[in-house]
Amino acid sequence: MILEALGSAVLGLVLAWAAVQRLSHRLPTPTLVYATGVAGALFGDFVTHSALGPGPAALVSLLGAAVVAAASLSLLLRPAGRLRRRSAPA
Repeated sequence: MILEALGSAVLGLVLAWAAVQRLSHRLPTPTLVYATGVAGALFGDFVTHSALGPGPAALVSLLGAAVVAAASLSLLLRPAGRLRRRSAPA
């Protein structure tokens, strides 16, 4: 269980690092991105492990950790360009 949690935390760090490397112009500070990646991965591992129970489902738990970490990181993305706003006619 401890190794599974450690593995999911490392997986969250790797996903956050990849996001910072590729999308740094669309993300907030890297500290927030790394924290979100780790927290999302740990939460995903917890939810998947709770749903499946103990047993040989460690790889499935890591897959759940990766999915939730990626979803959490995607919530931090800002729009790529400026949004054009139309001004209301006077």
